[in-house]
Amino acid sequence: INAEYMGHSECLFFSLLCPTTSSLNMISAGGLKIDSRVYSLVDKEIAPETGVSTARFFEGLGNIVRQLGPKNKQLLRKRDELQAKLDAWYAQRKGAPLDHEAHRKFLLSIGYLVREGPDFKVTTPNVDREIAELAGTQLVVPMDNARYALNAVNARWGSLYDAVYGSNIIPTDGGLEKGSSYNPRRGAHVVAFANDFLDQAVPLEKGTWSDVTAIRLIDAGGRRALKVDTSAAGVVGLQSPEKLVGFKEISGGERLSSVLLVNNGLHIEILIDPQHPVGRAHPAGVKDVVLEAAISTIQDLEDSVAIVDAEDKVRAYRNWTGLMKGTLTAPLGNGRVRRVNSDREWTSASGGRLVLPGRSVLLCRNVGHYMYTDAVTTDSNEMIPEGFLDIMVTALAAIHDLKGHNAGRSNSRKGSIYIVKPKQHGPEEVALTVELFAAVENVLGLAKGTIKIGIMDEERRTTANLKECIRAASDRVCFINTGFMDRTGDEIHSVMHFGPVALKGAIKGMKSIAAYENGNVDVGIRLGLPGHAQIGKGMWAAPDSMKEMYEQKIVHPMAGGSCAWVPSPTAGVLHATHYHKVYVPKRQQQLASRPAATLEDILSPPLLSRTLTPQEIEHQVNDNVQGILGYVVRWVDLGVGCSKVPDINNVGLMEDRATLRISSQHMANWLLHGLISEEQVRAAFKRMIHVVNSQNAKDKAYTPLTEHRLAFKAALDLVLKGQQSANGYTEDILSQYRRLVKAGKSKL
Repeated sequence: INAEYMGHSECLFFSLLCPTTSSLNMISAGGLKIDSRVYSLVDKEIAPETGVSTARFFEGLGNIVRQLGPKNKQLLRKRDELQAKLDAWYAQRKGAPLDHEAHRKFLLSIGYLVREGPDFKVTTPNVDREIAELAGTQLVVPMDNARYALNAVNARWGSLYDAVYGSNIIPTDGGLEKGSSYNPRRGAHVVAFANDFLDQAVPLEKGTWSDVTAIRLIDAGGRRALKVDTSAAGVVGLQSPEKLVGFKEISGGERLSSVLLVNNGLHIEILIDPQHPVGRAHPAGVKDVVLEAAISTIQDLEDSVAIVDAEDKVRAYRNWTGLMKGTLTAPLGNGRVRRVNSDREWTSASGGRLVLPGRSVLLCRNVGHYMYTDAVTTDSNEMIPEGFLDIMVTALAAIHDLKGHNAGRSNSRKGSIYIVKPKQHGPEEVALTVELFAAVENVLGLAKGTIKIGIMDEERRTTANLKECIRAASDRVCFINTGFMDRTGDEIHSVMHFGPVALKGAIKGMKSIAAYENGNVDVGIRLGLPGHAQIGKGMWAAPDSMKEMYEQKIVHPMAGGSCAWVPSPTAGVLHATHYHKVYVPKRQQQLASRPAATLEDILSPPLLSRTLTPQEIEHQVNDNVQGILGYVVRWVDLGVGCSKVPDINNVGLMEDRATLRISSQHMANWLLHGLISEEQVRAAFKRMIHVVNSQNAKDKAYTPLTEHRLAFKAALDLVLKGQQSANGYTEDILSQYRRLVKAGKSKL
């Protein structure tokens, strides 16, 4: 919810139509009014055993709101002022070739671009290896769903056999069908795939893993060494013997049950059980190959959730608290319960005790500066910045982790709290976040620098000033990344008046996007992020298309990304194989010598360069509308912030507010420049109702869409009001209608 930010200063109409129930039960503390549910959560579930009293917490929050709230509003006003200047400048030059030098000087003159200072290196201390040094898979998961949150935190380790067997990596016909029971023929193909992986990651001295008939350990100079019997090469060891780091035995050493290997810093466990149904079919009794997969996970309070009020916030905050305490559970049915995984233990190759984390290292994505909440208000009933509440609550909960209350299930072993901050526009806004984090540390009694910042490079002004954004957080930054969807949505909104933009598919292949992706890595490497912070790449959006992901997503480590987003634990395991093929630190060293991406290329607008046929326009409109409707109906009606939404071709794609932003802004741009009319837009939305209803027909929770339902009106508003929406964000409109639905309304 954006207080005084509908553009950024209009009143929110839903505050009149749908007053929040939280206003009926507020508790006064620290010069604030706090929803009783938020107050109770802090008082009874989070603050105890942290050393921070509830009174101190809310007194500190109140002081932060009073001290930094005005600066937050001032920076939001600056966004509006800059956008108005951009609109005027581009409108005057519509249809003309872009004069890049004049463009650069203009952006400098209005303060959109800032002059770069001297080179520097980041110095962020006390960063866990999973973020500072290792390269691997990163999951992003909505924090308001406990089961999903647990799936993600436990995705640190995953079965390669299961990931391949259950996906389309191998064919599903010709006798290789998954079926309702285990298919040995399909299983044989899975084992062959795993053997090929082992040949690449941990090759033998001679022969291949497919020839292995027995696995054993021998003593070799004070440590164990791996030896395998093979059908083709006799008894051989590993090409690199040091890659054996651990093992397990059962029955007092009678039988080897697993060997633990390492490659590029990531672990591989080979499980051995000749009595297991899968192990019986393997000559060496191998029943599975388990990979260290999602070494880090972003627990999300932003784009992948539908949080609009105190009730929603409490549910998400409670889940985060459970993760920080190590106590979160979720029922699975039939009496089964999912819990946070404990650490994993082996005997080391040298005979000692080897313990590795059983859980993914968690970062928490808070909301951006533009979001406001009425879960807490000032004493004069003004909403406060939602990000202020997020960081206070999530940092307080993380104290349980810092104090070791989750023994055997620790998140940070370095004593850090990792907060990803999205939707920041330029260095001033990053500096505000740093000031905010320092103030929170002071309130909570944390050492300076405990709270690290992830800077999402997803807004055009941040991209253009990335070096100075990082300088503002040079001793706190733990993460930067790129995100095509949000970044393109902001690009379209920024140049809205310059002309019609290209087809969505064509935009991804433009030089501006390549420059953006490369430039993020270039800046990160040059400023010394490797060793201190992650350089991240974007999401694979098709969770059912694992074969395609396996074939294509290796481009992310090849591009220098030390982590990249995936939509599921299965995808996490499969993407982990890419980090065994590409040693990212070496790749980053290679990329450091290439010419840096230019600002001219980064700021090249993605404009249409040819005349589109009516068929091309209709197809793009239908595709946009179907995606918007399919996502919005679940957001508004069901409160689901991240959904697998079938596209116009019935391919399931993961949709969140970032994908919604690009689609709605794309249509708003075409509407402004006359490629489509409002009549066409309305007709397309009505036409797609049947498609969306048919795609959701099997969902018992789904209420069929009609043009009179609130969800339909919300989807239409996102396009018709897209030009006026601040920076093209969708949260205002979504939240307005979701709150109406929660209040019992279905139609206006």
